[in-house]
Amino acid sequence: MDRTLRLIQATAEDLPILADFYRHVIDHTPGMDVHCRWVYGLHPSDRLIEDYINQGAMLMLMEGDALVAVAAVTDCQDESYHPFAWGAPLADDQVSVIHILGIDPARSGTGLAQQFMGLIADRSRARGKGAVRLDTLLSNGPAQRFYERLGYVLRGEANWPTNNLGNVDFLLYEYLL
Repeated sequence: MDRTLRLIQATAEDLPILADFYRHVIDHTPGMDVHCRWVYGLHPSDRLIEDYINQGAMLMLMEGDALVAVAAVTDCQDESYHPFAWGAPLADDQVSVIHILGIDPARSGTGLAQQFMGLIADRSRARGKGAVRLDTLLSNGPAQRFYERLGYVLRGEANWPTNNLGNVDFLLYEYLL
């Protein structure tokens, strides 16, 4: 079986596959209800995924013919990221931002997530970005430890409204390229 990893940009035709994949991640990730707290249809939703597809930001990591990881990686940060003490004074369009990162739960602990994050950093660097930034729920300790192991630096905390949880505390991380 072909184990080659390929990072591909999703198209509108991929929406059903992406929706099924996110549902699978939500249903089979231990601690989802505590750490990430996604509810399909609220966050993430078909509409959100479609928006990321239309922006050219929705990425799929394929291993052979199998979808093993997904993320939206925007080529610009929005103004909600402005108030923080980032490690580099970069313009909005000099930053990639990772959203709705999902890894096949069956692949947990295999190094796949680390490989995916490396491919995202490589893609961002090739697009002329100076940093990759992201946010995660304060309640998501496993994600925080993972990002920190990869060299992401905690840069701030925010309380933002969400579709599924009301106002929630987030931690913001940065990886300088």
